[in-house]
Formats: sequence, C-alpha cells, structure tokens
Amino acid sequence: MLKELDEQQFPPFEGFPKESVAFLKRLKKNNNREWFHARKDEYEESIKFPMQCFISSMQPLFADFAPQFDVSPKRSMFRIYRDTRFSKDKTPYKTHMAAHFVLRGKPKGFEGSGYYLHIAPGEVFIGGGIYMPDNDQLKNIRKAIAENSKEFLSIVNKPSFKKMFPAINGAKLSRPPQGFDPNHPMIEWLKMKQFFTGLDLKEDVCYKKDFSKLIAKHCKELAPLVDFLNKAMGL
Repeated sequence: MLKELDEQQFPPFEGFPKESVAFLKRLKKNNNREWFHARKDEYEESIKFPMQCFISSMQPLFADFAPQFDVSPKRSMFRIYRDTRFSKDKTPYKTHMAAHFVLRGKPKGFEGSGYYLHIAPGEVFIGGGIYMPDNDQLKNIRKAIAENSKEFLSIVNKPSFKKMFPAINGAKLSRPPQGFDPNHPMIEWLKMKQFFTGLDLKEDVCYKKDFSKLIAKHCKELAPLVDFLNKAMGL
C-alpha cells in the first residue's frame, strides 16, 4: 500500500491513468465491501494517489488567483465512502472521485462558496458557488445582490464567463422573498435559494497532461462569483 506522503512530496501530475475510471466502472458493478476490501490497494494506486497528485499540482495555480483557498492533497479530496444513514441507497461507496476547494479553515461545502471537481465514467464536472446556504447566508447574499447589482451582473454577464458557464443554477422561490419589492430589477436573482454553476467536460480530458491547467482556467473564471458570494457572507 502507498505510504502517506507529505504535501510537498507528490510527484508531478501527468494526467489521470485510464485505470482510474476503469476502477470506478468496476466498482459500480460490484459496490460492496467484500469486493472493495479485496482491491483496496488498487483503489489507493489508481484513484487516491493520482487525485492527490492532481490536487498538489493545483496549489501553484490556485496561488495565482485564489490564494485564500485550501488546496490540500490530504484535505481537499472527498472520501470514497458514502454516508448512507439517511439514504435509501445503502451501497457503501461512491462511484466517482471528487475534490472540493474551500476557504482555509472551513469544512467542505457548507460554510462558504468554493470550487468542486467531479470525475466519473463518461463525465468530468467542474463548478463553483454555494449549494446549501443557510438562512442567514442567503439573506446576506440577497442583500449584496440588491445593493451591488452592477457588480454582480458584471460578473455573471461577462462574455467569457457566460461562454464557459451559461447559467447560474439552483432552486428558486415562486414568489419574491420577504422584504423585497416584487418590481425590484433584480427580483429574479433575489428569488434564488442556491447559487452555483458548472460545466460538463468529456471524460478524456482528465487523462491529459494539461488537465490541471484546464481546470485552473475554469476555476479562475469562476473566482469573481465565488469571491462575491463569500464577501456577501462576510467570509
């Protein structure tokens, strides 16, 4: 089994091996503990270690546009184990590999806006924003959008952003939120309860040597939106 490495010791990332997605395909057909435990070393070598090398390669790239984010081979990678406590689906393992880049000192996904990468058979997804803002966070985001509408629109309507990320996704209220005029010029944005966007890429991009630079390019385009949301929430 591969030894745990210091964050500065991961070798250069040369693209994910094709064995990574091949393992996920086999796991989908054999999603049980006995099968996985017999192949734990294979998981470590074809999924965990390449993902850690990828994350390590993202550190200098993120330092260029988002130095306040935690990009850690030890912390940024999601575990393969599913939380089945509240799910009807009791299969124990995820059939994708993923990483999430969040503000330093914050847990994955629930306190702020961040970046998310997901690799599964047939797809690579890169996205960013906030998926589950709590009530106070949502109030602050709406307040920021209402008071800084020009800044917000300049981000989401920037041609390069719209070309890469055509829509901001998420659940939406059917009526205006309390405290906002139904005729407010930003009312459709203010109805939103989630603020995230993303892009599906072809699977084969993850095998390429320049995959890190490609993902960093997308994250850099997302950065103004991610930063606007975090600033709105006082993070």
